[in-house]
Amino acid sequence: MSITCTRCGQARAGFERPPFPGAIGARIVREICQECWGQWLRQQTMLNNHYGLNVMDPQARAFLTKNLEAFLFKSGREEEVDTSKQGTINW
Repeated sequence: MSITCTRCGQARAGFERPPFPGAIGARIVREICQECWGQWLRQQTMLNNHYGLNVMDPQARAFLTKNLEAFLFKSGREEEVDTSKQGTINW
């Protein structure tokens, strides 16, 4: 299935099933291509590593979800990966 991605503006392969749960996952299926999702996964890995996030922590998941929306849908401000803060984060 091909979609016109709202992030990159290109007609590319989309998803048959949501790669993320809930309403955000449904929106990803409608609006985001697989290539941009792959870019998000790399960004998410950088955020996890630089901030030492524990994905079992609800605050860390909320932080990642906020950044996912900013990265994919350009809604809100994305967190810059600041290597000087490695292993720490202020909520």
